[in-house]
Amino acid sequence: MASNGLIACFGEMLIDFVPTVSGVSLAEAPGFLKAPGGAPANVAIAVTRLGGNSAFIGKLGDDEFGHMLAGILKQNKVSVEGVNFDTGARTALAFVTLRSDGEREFMFYRNPSADMLLTPEELNLDLIKSAKVFHYGSISLIVEPCRSAHLKAMEVAKAAGTLLSFDVNLREPLWPSKKEAKEKILSIWDYADIIKVSDVELEFLTGSNKIDDETALSLWRPTIKLLLVTLGKDGCNYYAKNFKGHVDSFHVDAVDTTGAGDSFVGALLTKLVEDESILEDEEKLKKVLRFACACGAITTTNKGVIPNLPTEDQALALMKTI
Repeated sequence: MASNGLIACFGEMLIDFVPTVSGVSLAEAPGFLKAPGGAPANVAIAVTRLGGNSAFIGKLGDDEFGHMLAGILKQNKVSVEGVNFDTGARTALAFVTLRSDGEREFMFYRNPSADMLLTPEELNLDLIKSAKVFHYGSISLIVEPCRSAHLKAMEVAKAAGTLLSFDVNLREPLWPSKKEAKEKILSIWDYADIIKVSDVELEFLTGSNKIDDETALSLWRPTIKLLLVTLGKDGCNYYAKNFKGHVDSFHVDAVDTTGAGDSFVGALLTKLVEDESILEDEEKLKKVLRFACACGAITTTNKGVIPNLPTEDQALALMKTI
C-alpha cells in the first residue's frame, strides 16, 4: 500500500466511444462501447487501483454522463472534492477509432464541453496545496477559461512545494494549429519536475524524426528532475540529472492502446509518493519504470481503459513471467 501522499490529477474526464469492431473507420463501425476516459482521470484511477491516494480536479456536465463519471471516480476511491458541474455545457465525448494494430484516432465532441469552462475561482485550492504530486496534461491549456484555471492551479501547487508532473498527451485535432500547440505546451515546460512525452510527441515538439538521446535532451531544462520518453511496446527512455538509460516493456497482445501511458504514469507516481529518492537513484528508478511498463502493457490487453487498469499483484505477476 502507498502512503497517504495525495496525487491530484487536473484536467478532463469524458466518455470514449470505442468501436465494437477493430480496424474500421468510425463510419463503418457497427456499434460502440461506452468507456469512461480522459487522461488525468485515468491516472487518478490508476493510482487508487494500485493502492495509492488520488483526487480528480476538473469540470463535468450536469448531465447523466457527468454524474456517471463522478460516480465512477467515487467507486474507484478517487476524491471528488475538486469536481465541479456545469449546468450550461455537456460532458465531453470522444469517438475513438481502433486500427487493426490497436493504435487509435480520435474525433471529439466538445464545443464547448464542460471541462473547457472550469474557471480559476472554481478551483479547490486547499486540495491542490495538500497534494504531494500535482499531475496534468496539455488539453486543459487549449482554451479559456480552463487555461487560466490550469495556470493558477500549477502556480498554487508550485508555491506549496508540490511535485509537478506533466504528461503532454497531445491531441492535435483539438488545437487551432500545430504552431499554437507547440508554443503553449512549451510555455509551461519549465514548471514541471517530471515530464512524460511519447515518441510521437517528441517528434512533434522537436521537429526531429530521430528518437535518440540528443533529441530528447534538447527538451531538457535545469528545472526538470525526470524526463521520460515512452516508446510503446519498446518501453521507455529516461533522463535524470545524473544518469540516463532505457527500460524494456513487456510484450502482450495489444487490443487497445488507449490509456497505456496513463497507467504507466499512475504507477510511477504511486511509487514516487512512497519514496521520492527514486528520482536520484538509478537502480530504484529502473525497477519502478519496469513496474510502470508492466502496468501500461496490461492496460492494452482489452478495450477501454478504466476496467483494465491493473492492481499491483497483476503487474507483479506479469513481471515474473519475463
